Amino acid sequence: MKSSTTLLVTCTTVFLAQLGMSIYLPALPEIAGALSAQVSQVSWGLAVYLIGMALPMLFWGSLGQRFGRKPVLLAALGIYGLGNLALPLSQTLESFLLLRLVQGIGASGISVMARVLIRDSFKGDLLAKALSWLSISFVVALGIGQYLGSVIQAAAGWSAIFYVLGSVSLVQALVVAQVAFPARAEDNIRASAWPSYWQILRHRAFLLPALAGGLGYGVIIAFNTGAPLILQGPFNWSAVEYGLLGWPISAAYFLGALAVNTLVLRTGQRRLMTVGVGLALAGSAVMLLGSIAGSSIALLFWIPYCVAVFGQSLNYPISLALANDGSPVGGAYAMALSGFIHQLMAAAIGGIASLIASPHAWPLSLLCTLLAMGAMLCVFLAPGRKAA
Repeated sequence: MKSSTTLLVTCTTVFLAQLGMSIYLPALPEIAGALSAQVSQVSWGLAVYLIGMALPMLFWGSLGQRFGRKPVLLAALGIYGLGNLALPLSQTLESFLLLRLVQGIGASGISVMARVLIRDSFKGDLLAKALSWLSISFVVALGIGQYLGSVIQAAAGWSAIFYVLGSVSLVQALVVAQVAFPARAEDNIRASAWPSYWQILRHRAFLLPALAGGLGYGVIIAFNTGAPLILQGPFNWSAVEYGLLGWPISAAYFLGALAVNTLVLRTGQRRLMTVGVGLALAGSAVMLLGSIAGSSIALLFWIPYCVAVFGQSLNYPISLALANDGSPVGGAYAMALSGFIHQLMAAAIGGIASLIASPHAWPLSLLCTLLAMGAMLCVFLAPGRKAA
């Protein structure tokens, strides 16, 4: 019963944290107008958010190991909620980006503690199955978030997007305060944080699955960074039309995460992960070919991306589970370190995608293809998992 409650709470908090990545994307042109900035400048808000998620992750993991999961999760929800409520007060591009950084710092703690709480309750193949539910929450936030943001923007303007998200986050903190989370005996061991992180990082059984997950995650980050400029530019999509794209994206990721949930105990983690990375590579490659051969056809851009998203939804929860299983140190450290690696990679990839942002689809498609190729290489080089 406690495990089910933990799963529900963590999925809800991850959903809120990931909404910060996608819910405002349809409003980028309106935000740029309000801040007297270029859309390409405001698009840096995603990279800044990801930097805010990446940098403090190891710190959040150490806090969770020292003070417990619930107090740290409550603090993260508070920072995230207040950061959202402050964002509409931005008058300049600089203040907007600074508050996006604060928002990302709160989301970082939410993400780390959610994964650690899942890791406290499950292990082995069951851990991969439980993490697939976090993946479902993640993609629903990415996809439905776009549509939700477009609806809120159309009804009440871009400021209302952040007011709603901040208010709901603070209400979620009140809910978390009432929940009793499970504890694990090994977490009473107070291993030093930084030597533990270094020890984990040196193990290929941890590092390579973590890199495979991060590179696949980068495909999604790159697309979210560059797609608004492409689809709302040369393809002349409206904010609502772009928001509607969230539905097929969400469906693709949901089906993939559901496949992990259903098949991982029968198929095995490593085989399913290989299939996922292969689909991510195939989808990205077709997206690249379509952007070159049929650059005026939007379907050749976003449908292959949905295939890549399906593949990444197979890859990501398994990469986290394998990395955690490959860690030589217990407690919160492995999940915090894998999250740090993923968000640091995502921030760098988001920055690269912003730098190469273009009305043409092929630069973004090429970046996605290279990232998927890197993920495939990591899968092939990763050591085989020992039998349980």
